[in-house]
Amino acid sequence: MSLVTMDAGRLAMHARRKRVNAVALVLSLAAMAFGVFWLLWILWETFRLGVGGLSWQVFTEMTPPPQEEVGGLANAIYGSLIMVSLATFIGTPIGIMAGVYLAEYGQRTWLGRVTQFINDILLSAPSIVVGLFVYAVVVSRFKSFSGWAGVLALALIVIPVVIRTTENMLALVPNALREAAYALGTPKWKVILSITLKSARSGVVTGVLLAVARIAGETAPLLFTALSNQFWSTNLSEPMSSLPVTIFKFAMSPYENWQKLAWAGVFLITMGVLALNILARVMFRKQN
Repeated sequence: MSLVTMDAGRLAMHARRKRVNAVALVLSLAAMAFGVFWLLWILWETFRLGVGGLSWQVFTEMTPPPQEEVGGLANAIYGSLIMVSLATFIGTPIGIMAGVYLAEYGQRTWLGRVTQFINDILLSAPSIVVGLFVYAVVVSRFKSFSGWAGVLALALIVIPVVIRTTENMLALVPNALREAAYALGTPKWKVILSITLKSARSGVVTGVLLAVARIAGETAPLLFTALSNQFWSTNLSEPMSSLPVTIFKFAMSPYENWQKLAWAGVFLITMGVLALNILARVMFRKQN
């Protein structure tokens, strides 16, 4: 084969690759534009309708009855804050310890493999399944909806997210750090506490923030556990109001004042979740 024929073949292959690359690039940009378009539209509608419903009364008054001129979301905001905070407080230590076990101890054990399999199932399970499970185990036995049942349901959603993030972040820590510490006679528990966890600290915190962002807008688990409460309640043994459930109830109603408050609640949750995601991304970038 002559050099001229080989050069022509290479030029044709190069041109074909450029065409394929151009088509792939155009399709990728079109897919990105399609997704960004809907995202910006959702954010715009949330901002446009949500800001109009914001007022000082939203943060200071209880959820109103239908057709009432005044009213707010104070009890729903408090209920969401207390249940999300307690669920994070309960689920985070369990998730971190399980993630440490999987990354440092259970890589080649049957218990580690079983734990990973169960965690993958929990991670991909719909949240309504978790709500139904807590309803069957807690609510139906105690014959009452309660804030504690809602906390338990949200904690079960937090745990697998924190486990997966902790395991992945610890796996990124170079083994050379562990081996150097072992060579100096450092016990394994101290290596994990002082070196590996400290090195992966930003990534672990990122996982916790992402878990909080996920449970902040969960509605289905709370419908089966905490239910709702139109009045201010600090008793976790009774039904407790929350922003997602209140938004669901108010948005489905025909009453204008409820719909306005629903959009205000959507705006508050969206801005809160957006802030948590931005914070998590910033921390993850620092980790990288």
